[in-house]
Amino acid sequence: MQVTAGPFQHIYDPSDDRAQPWYINDHTVIRDRDGRWHLFGITHPEPADPWDETQFAHATADHLLGPWTKRPPALDVDRAYGETHLWAPHVIDSGAGYAMFYDGGGEQRTATAMNLATSTDLREWTRHPRGPVFRDGYDARDPMVMRLDDHWVMYYCATSEPEGGNHVVAYRTSTDLVHWSDRAIAYTDPATGTGAGPTESPFVVRHNDSWYLFIGPRPDYIGTDVFRSTDPLHFRIEDRVGHIEAHAAEIVTDGGDWWITTAGWGQGGVHIAPLHFADPT
Repeated sequence: MQVTAGPFQHIYDPSDDRAQPWYINDHTVIRDRDGRWHLFGITHPEPADPWDETQFAHATADHLLGPWTKRPPALDVDRAYGETHLWAPHVIDSGAGYAMFYDGGGEQRTATAMNLATSTDLREWTRHPRGPVFRDGYDARDPMVMRLDDHWVMYYCATSEPEGGNHVVAYRTSTDLVHWSDRAIAYTDPATGTGAGPTESPFVVRHNDSWYLFIGPRPDYIGTDVFRSTDPLHFRIEDRVGHIEAHAAEIVTDGGDWWITTAGWGQGGVHIAPLHFADPT
């Protein structure tokens, strides 16, 4: 395999000061302009109850490996805004501030709201006044946004048709992070269905001259597959180049070092491991 991980170490448990265990699931890690690390993620008491996940955890650290300090929640669900849950935040530095994209749910699982909140300090967040930036299905979720040339690309998991079908990694493009193109498909999996599927938590990174897509859970809850391509907008199932025992994996760089995280239901918080690439010659 061309992509592997070293041993995982535990870095954050959201239940340290609580009477019962809590989990972190889909999460995001970002370093602010002062060098401090921030972690945001789905959080809820055990056992898992995804339809009652209504709060985003926030923690900070001076060093990626910790110690991490719990902060007040970043967001609570806003029913008046149309939100029914809060899933899978992804935070980026837009250049003008910070942007958080997340799945806010809604009445129809075939038209899930992709919401946007902004912040100047990663602590106080303001939802976009015009509501979702787009809607998609089935349970479109797990956004990941990156800069590509002169525009932004958002990857997220969905199905080939909003009512169901093949599980896919969809993407849209934008120049302002508010107005997004129609959807296109970066990866199509043979598996079919509606809700949970094997294309969750998409994360795309470039290493040297190759692009790598991380998705899961594959084949079980704790499992992430890695696919390599020369095109960041097109990946094939036959291009699998790695498998890592991780759930809801996020890729983080710190200086010249690469890391991969894992979290989820029943996992006791967030864990991290060094990530290794053996690019093709």
